Amino acid sequence: MNHFAKSVLIAALFPLAFTACGKKESEVSAPAATAEAPSTGEAASCSAVKFADIGWTDITATTALSSVVLEGLGYKPVSTIASVPIAFAGIKKSQIDVFLGYWSPSMTPIVEPFLKDIKVLEKPNLVGAKYTLAVPTYAYEAGLKSFNDIAKFKDNLDGKMYGIEPGNDGNKIIADMITKNAFGLKDFKMVESSEAGMLTEVSRSVKNKKWIVFLGWAPHPMNVQQDITYLSGGDDFFGANYGEAKVYTVTASDLGTRCPNVNKLVTNLEFNLDMENQVMLPIMDKTVPNVAAKAWLTKNPAVLDKWLDGVKTLDGKPGLEAVKKYLGV
Repeated sequence: MNHFAKSVLIAALFPLAFTACGKKESEVSAPAATAEAPSTGEAASCSAVKFADIGWTDITATTALSSVVLEGLGYKPVSTIASVPIAFAGIKKSQIDVFLGYWSPSMTPIVEPFLKDIKVLEKPNLVGAKYTLAVPTYAYEAGLKSFNDIAKFKDNLDGKMYGIEPGNDGNKIIADMITKNAFGLKDFKMVESSEAGMLTEVSRSVKNKKWIVFLGWAPHPMNVQQDITYLSGGDDFFGANYGEAKVYTVTASDLGTRCPNVNKLVTNLEFNLDMENQVMLPIMDKTVPNVAAKAWLTKNPAVLDKWLDGVKTLDGKPGLEAVKKYLGV
């Protein structure tokens, strides 16, 4: 995750950050008769496709992949960093067009109040993900194997459980467990920070062989960068099978009529664990996300055939040919 301070700053400016692309067609001035209008049937304002990025590296990666494809189609995608609730509020108001990171089931309680005002695409863009609590493998091997074991090792854990940015669904689940004294956790404290902040704490703890329990998920490079193990027994809070998750695409409710070509692309998007891990690794090493995404697409152009099925450029030309030319493949 990006630092929360950055998220707060941008979220505070959120209502001012959007351009005419967020307006309904009735609010956008018609192009002059002499102007060249895109032949996709979309308003010219659709060129600025607005994504929500909640600071999770996996969503940053998929947003970058999508953005590079849109650039190849002649669009000008932009990303806005925001917390999960702010992101959904923006989608509700059509100030945000697309969000690629609705993790189900953990995020569902946050999403439910918005469901009548947004569109969740029926088919997930990622399957086989997971999101639950994890520990270093040495702690697991010493007896901390399940949610029921956490309270037994309160002293080893300094009475702390590590989350990510405030407002995150995982943090809310941890807070709920503490409030309800689930698994005897009433005396624990949750430490909130960010993805980067939490992973720094995990790395520091592993280096010193200290015990730590934290939010873990896949896909993410943490699964290969650190020797970690996921805890069992959290089905009632994170979902069955170690928090097994599907990730869905969410769009503004009017995107299909306002920007049908963009809507077609995002409907086509499907990712997989290996793909996301490969794009995330350089991003974690400070490579600019779009640079990492473009490099991956250049080496793996076959994925474009499905993504660009029925998709055109902004000016109405064949999309696949244009994106391949943009990538130099």
